[in-house]
Amino acid sequence: MPTPTILAFLVFAAFLAGFVDAVVGGGGLITIPALLIGLPAGTPWPVISGTNKVVASTGTTIAAAQFVHSRILRWQEMVGPVIAAMGGAALGVALAYYLSGRFDPFLRPAMVLLMLAMLAWTLLKPDAGQLHAPKFGLSHQRMLAVVISFALGFYDGLFGPGTGSVLIFLFVAVLGFDFLRASALAKSVNWASNVASLALFLSQGSWVPTVALSMAAGNGLGGYLGARTALSKGSGWVRIVFIVVVSALIVRLGWQIMSGAMR
Repeated sequence: MPTPTILAFLVFAAFLAGFVDAVVGGGGLITIPALLIGLPAGTPWPVISGTNKVVASTGTTIAAAQFVHSRILRWQEMVGPVIAAMGGAALGVALAYYLSGRFDPFLRPAMVLLMLAMLAWTLLKPDAGQLHAPKFGLSHQRMLAVVISFALGFYDGLFGPGTGSVLIFLFVAVLGFDFLRASALAKSVNWASNVASLALFLSQGSWVPTVALSMAAGNGLGGYLGARTALSKGSGWVRIVFIVVVSALIVRLGWQIMSGAMR
């Protein structure tokens, strides 16, 4: 059981992550480092990830419900991607247990490169994501959404941080969605991968209940406020937040890599 000060820090981190994640994703890149600080050294990766999934599932459930209620996208467009994300997440969790965290040193540099590419593309294409202009016919669009959701669901079950941001980017860049609709679909997909991962982690007892439930309350409130803000502000505001958050994540990940290399 962490001290009250540490627990308060973790709850605040979860609230901030829920707000950011509801808008542009990337909440895991706030909660995962917070858990690494707040939980005892040497805590196994599945326990950290399982605790984080309890937190993330709360925020994504509330945020996804807000987007579904708003009818930004028809629920029929979400069914295939949601199912695909659950299947991918189940495979990712299985691999996470097999590798037991040994993949982390390789994924951080890969995430930095990916985030840099996403940021560059977004800055070089200022009109991207401002208008909803799907690039493909409906059947082709649905197939690509399923493929993207399966791949990112797998990543989310395996590692997790940054999933929502990458989903939004791909739905904008590949499918031609505006940022608001991309955020709505990404949140539904991320919810599915979180719930599937959570069920598997909980079945193995890989979580810290007191920490997870306390953080979940903060994350849920942040997710609710973040989704309502995104819906009221529109795609232009979401794009700005996307650029800011991705830039911050690049700096944070880069610092973690450099700090590790200097040890």
